Amino acid sequence: MLFAEVVAVSATVGATRSRKTKIEALAGHLRRLPPDEVEPVVAWLAGEPRQGRIGTGWRTMSNLDGAAAPVASLTVTAVDEALTALATTAGTGSVRRRADTLGRLFAAATADEQAFLRRLLTGEIRQGALEGIMVDAVATAAGVPLAAVRRAFMLSGGLPATATAALDGGTAALAAIGLQVGRGVRPMLAAPADSLDAALAELGTDVIVEFKLDGARIQVHKDGDDVAVFTRSLRDITAGVPELTAWARARPVRATVLDGESLALTDDGRPRPFQESVSLAGVGLQRPHLFDCLHLDGQDLIDRPLTERLAALDEVAAADRIPGVVRPDLAAAAVLDNALERGHEGVIVKALDSPYAAGRRGRSWQKVKPVHTYDLVVLAAEWGFGRRTGWLSNIHLGALDADGQPVMVGKTFKGMTDELLAWQTATFPALQTGTDGHVVYIRPELVVEIALDGVQRSVRYPGGIALRFARVLRYRPDKAVAEADGLDALRALLR
Repeated sequence: MLFAEVVAVSATVGATRSRKTKIEALAGHLRRLPPDEVEPVVAWLAGEPRQGRIGTGWRTMSNLDGAAAPVASLTVTAVDEALTALATTAGTGSVRRRADTLGRLFAAATADEQAFLRRLLTGEIRQGALEGIMVDAVATAAGVPLAAVRRAFMLSGGLPATATAALDGGTAALAAIGLQVGRGVRPMLAAPADSLDAALAELGTDVIVEFKLDGARIQVHKDGDDVAVFTRSLRDITAGVPELTAWARARPVRATVLDGESLALTDDGRPRPFQESVSLAGVGLQRPHLFDCLHLDGQDLIDRPLTERLAALDEVAAADRIPGVVRPDLAAAAVLDNALERGHEGVIVKALDSPYAAGRRGRSWQKVKPVHTYDLVVLAAEWGFGRRTGWLSNIHLGALDADGQPVMVGKTFKGMTDELLAWQTATFPALQTGTDGHVVYIRPELVVEIALDGVQRSVRYPGGIALRFARVLRYRPDKAVAEADGLDALRALLR
């Protein structure tokens, strides 16, 4: 297939706000693909190369000034091979060889193809064909249940491979994708709750209330002496956390997959700040704090109720479980108070009959914090004035709409230290997509955790709401933009 056809369907999808129209356009395109082209095309239309990050940022793109080809001739295979070459070129002279490869690719591309490649390689594919819509499109194109695609995606760790299985083998091929020890499983996430009382009213008394730690999400895989540790985005960090690897090898089981947090503690046992928990990896200060077991000695547990998974966790790492109380009744408030007194964020309320499902589908896990906190996307920043003259200060914040696109819901400059202002000022220009002199617009790549007192209806921002007393808590380099909170979660505060 010609690469130009992929570019055309991307433009079609980007031209409509209708989720149904997007899905139909993508599904029609997927049906026409030969099997060996499904993986790269699905990856591109979902917003990134199949090879992952390949080291060609905005600055590299700006140096490409060659003329565009007059006629489309590039094939999907040719583009994918060029991106593989870019991703694998290393060693002496690699900078020049990579530049040559990129130059030849752009010289063979039409103007529209060049524009698409620039956006793809700099993370700016924003036609709405992101993860959620592409999952729906794969199910539609293959004529298989959406639940089957979602489950296979959770276990395969990659949407391109899941799409290939669905289109090539249908439901049977998707069902054959199982949990594999050593391959990351997309994590289950907790939805924000309005309060502890609200969470208990919704989930009932058959729950566990656990501490919510301010650590880095980890997933630990052990198969004999082979150990792998993944982040929440499924990045393999095994080599950087030897203390966690040694801990896993010492577990009294042959094979297991564990879910939890890695947390660095102070000498008096209180949690270090999140940034320190991340930066101190590999220096012997990380400690695992587990809350789930997805596999134990040949038995996959993701479809089992949480009660069974917790029993399995006790067999593997009872001493390293996150504190919690089962069916706490009137003691739930005491669990929350205890968590806060010990320096943690709050609690998570989990239904004991819940299976393990990636993402925030449903509300069987709900997080409760003393203030409302949300993960939002940074869209722009304004140059400061007064004491903040010369610094990029007031940031524009976006929440994800139904299509996975960040929509502005407010601004804030509160909670920023001088150190954070200096970091923003040094970092944002490299992500710049435009400026009006006062506002610097950046690519939507950064997730920031924001505390707020609530929201109110507003016509000032495209999201239709405005944040009340928003302040910055921290940036979340461990989170992808697709994991940011949605407009619906914020709008729920209007109640």
